Amino acid sequence: MRRMSQDAEEKVADLTPMLDVVFIMLIFFIVTATFIKETGVEVNRPDTETAQPKKTVSLLVGVAPDGNIWIDKKKVDLRYVRPTMERLHAENPKGGLVIIADSESKVEKVLAVMEAARNLGIAQVAIASEEK
Repeated sequence: MRRMSQDAEEKVADLTPMLDVVFIMLIFFIVTATFIKETGVEVNRPDTETAQPKKTVSLLVGVAPDGNIWIDKKKVDLRYVRPTMERLHAENPKGGLVIIADSESKVEKVLAVMEAARNLGIAQVAIASEEK
């Protein structure tokens, strides 16, 4: 009888090492994942010869050819651009603003976004472009 109970206990599989490996893999993928910020709209950026990359960008604003403004993958009315930018800029106050405007978009919309950034005190404002 003792022999049968010892055999039954020995056949139990220990899942602890497998769970350790799964958690280590999960941590690895979370740490190495890249998080890409996007505006939420596809635009054709204008061409330029003096494009320079920006390193500290905390806020991306997209201006579509039809005049819609996109922030954080959401279409934002012009009246709510400043409060939305203020909320997102508060998360990373040292970062700058990049306006990703379509080459066919209205200048008035781009200027409205730039004015909202200036009113918030965002010093680093850039307009995204394609390098020729």
